[in-house]
Amino acid sequence: MAMPLGFFSTFSAAGTALLSKYPSSSSSTFVPPAALKPYNVKLRTVVVTYATASEPATDTKKRAPRGFSKPRPVSPEMKDFLGGRNEIPRTEVLKVIWAYIKEKDLQDPANKRVIKCDEKLKKIFGEREQVGFLEIAGLISPHFLKVES
Repeated sequence: MAMPLGFFSTFSAAGTALLSKYPSSSSSTFVPPAALKPYNVKLRTVVVTYATASEPATDTKKRAPRGFSKPRPVSPEMKDFLGGRNEIPRTEVLKVIWAYIKEKDLQDPANKRVIKCDEKLKKIFGEREQVGFLEIAGLISPHFLKVES
């Protein structure tokens, strides 16, 4: 630690009282590093980032839906369940099915993960009496017809 010579000589001359607090085996004047710091101060560095002018934001085009959010044609059974819609995204079908299950209170009260199928749901779930909620996505897959592109 570099210090001005005048400061060190003044501090060491007045620091004889410090020696009684920190005994040393040598006869030379020793000032511990903690005594050189007048306060326990932590230095902080601040980084300032300045914004620069850039090109104005361009209008982003909304891209066409892909994958599960792309409307696909559905089977006649699913069309009857959906009220006559010919094409619908898979995500929307799941929302409609869940809304129907909640509206008709078809969840098993003891185990909410099990859905008890009524006649309308049996048509789209392959005549099953009950299904697990994780099975629904797999059971509706055959109702989406493949489109040749």
